[in-house]
Order: sequence, then structure tokens, then C-alpha cells
Amino acid sequence: MRAPGAGGITLTAPEIAENGNTVPVSVSAPGAVAIMLLAAGNPEPAVCTFTFGPGAGSQNAATRIRLAKTQDVIAMAKMADGSVVQAAATVKVTIGGCGG
Repeated sequence: MRAPGAGGITLTAPEIAENGNTVPVSVSAPGAVAIMLLAAGNPEPAVCTFTFGPGAGSQNAATRIRLAKTQDVIAMAKMADGSVVQAAATVKVTIGGCGG
């Protein structure tokens, strides 16, 4: 298994989240068939997966996630050719959203 590559994916998240209960994130990966969001410091790291079919006009998504504490948010995209690319952003959480 190859390590994920860099480039081809853009993750946007705030540097500081006042409240970990609702942290806005968006991700874009042109040509992706799926994008997974991970929050490494949460009790359950896998946050969500977006799947894009052939009729998708674009491969981007925006949502709000819950973060337990200051941590890295990671986006991984599986591209149409089978390769995987990733991007990460550190979000400083002042009030945790998972009971912490």
C-alpha cells in the first residue's frame, strides 16, 4: 500500500474554534470519487465520507463537525485513478465538543 500523496485536495478549517460542538470545514478534490474526513483526537476518528458519482458536477463538500479537543482534521480523497491524496489542518478548540 502506498502512502497518500499531497496536492489535488484542499481542506478549509478555522485555526481556532470557540466551540468544538460546531466546527465548519469544507473540502474540495477535483476528480475524486470519495472524500473522508477524520478527526484524529476524537473518540471516534472517522467523521464522515462523501461519495461522488459520475453525475456529480463538482467534488466538494462543506459540513460542521464536532471536535473533542485541539487536534488535526484530516481529509483523504480517493481519486478516479485509485490514488489517494490527503490534506490536514490543525484546529485549536477552546471548548471541547465531545464531553471534554
